[in-house]
Amino acid sequence: MRGSEQIFDRIEREERIDPVAGRVSAFWTSALRSEKLRDVLSGRQLGHPLHPAAVLVPAGTLLSATLLDVTGSAELRPAARRLIGLGLLSAPAAALAGWSDWLDTAGAERRVGLVHAASNIVGLASYAVSWRQRRRGGSGLAASLAGATALGVGGWLGGHLAYALGVGVDTTAFQHGPTDWTDVLAASEVTTELRQVEIDGVPVLLTRLDGRVVAISDRCTHRGAPLHEGERTDGCVRCPWHGSQFDLASGEVVRSPATRPQPVYEVRETAGRVELRRSEVRSLRANPVGPSAGRELRPARGGDHAAVTTAEPRASQPV
Repeated sequence: MRGSEQIFDRIEREERIDPVAGRVSAFWTSALRSEKLRDVLSGRQLGHPLHPAAVLVPAGTLLSATLLDVTGSAELRPAARRLIGLGLLSAPAAALAGWSDWLDTAGAERRVGLVHAASNIVGLASYAVSWRQRRRGGSGLAASLAGATALGVGGWLGGHLAYALGVGVDTTAFQHGPTDWTDVLAASEVTTELRQVEIDGVPVLLTRLDGRVVAISDRCTHRGAPLHEGERTDGCVRCPWHGSQFDLASGEVVRSPATRPQPVYEVRETAGRVELRRSEVRSLRANPVGPSAGRELRPARGGDHAAVTTAEPRASQPV
């Protein structure tokens, strides 16, 4: 195991972080109890989490100030101080969005997220010291370098959260539905109740809406909860884990913390049977994940994708 992976693994398994995480969670649960505020902080209107986008301004301005300190002349110190001020003023909004996302994590993700936040707090505090030193006529360089280092560690952990642990990633990104009409069950078995069926290992939610059968992915795009265990209200399904709501007909997000819509399947009733299919143009989804995987898309010259039949179907992978 590489050095960085050893560090990540240790943080993920460090149970001594849990009591602290519990107290921090209680504080932010109370502070962010407004559903409207959580809706904005989640980034539902953007179609993806707000936090990664919100950190661009504070991270960019603060690190730019350090760059001016290291490479520029003394005449640029006032500009560096202004950049630090802007970064510190823009940081709270990004931090709030991050804490809002963090509240919906658990286990290893929660532990890494807390260390990520702690690193960023140290970085911001160091930059605040640097700004104050500059106001008093000092260079503030040492504090600025310390802040940049801490923010670098925070960004490193943030990358692990997103790219290794999948926090903020659409949990259905690699699920592949059938592109041909596929028989799933008798039409009489579908009622207004929420029902789960599996197609090649991919869970699908079925129900009736105004008499017609509708089908969306059963796995919540937010954290992967089984939606068929949730509640149906006014043409929507409410996630049983974090309360996200999705329109049963369109799959659109009606209520956060989810930001990505549910994949929707085409449905038809033929001879008393229900058939489903889903057209897919996204290469990662079109590269099947499941027991029927036998063809995969590989980049071809010119950026196109070519279908390649493998010698043997790949083994089923968890989704």
